[in-house]
Amino acid sequence: MGNKHVKHVIAIRLRMDTTDEVFHAFIQAARELVNKIEGIISFEYGANNSSEGLNRGMTHVIVLTFAHVQARDAYLPHPEHRRFAEWVRQLDIIEELLVIDYSPQS
Repeated sequence: MGNKHVKHVIAIRLRMDTTDEVFHAFIQAARELVNKIEGIISFEYGANNSSEGLNRGMTHVIVLTFAHVQARDAYLPHPEHRRFAEWVRQLDIIEELLVIDYSPQS
């Protein structure tokens, strides 16, 4: 199991007053983690567009894919991740956050 990819799914409810400029800076900084932290193999994000009404107010999602569970575990305390997380706290744009990690199964 240790060699399987890990998906790190972050569901976000942005504050209503978040400007496009600040949002794009946030996404760009998140995207740059791929080049700063070994073991992240992909980054993607998007706005919720579900018509089911089950999103509990979450507006956006970010998905990082890690090479394996050890890479994910190294990411969490990594100085670049900690700097990013502190910067995001200072931006004060996130009302709520939900994180789920899983290894894809077929």
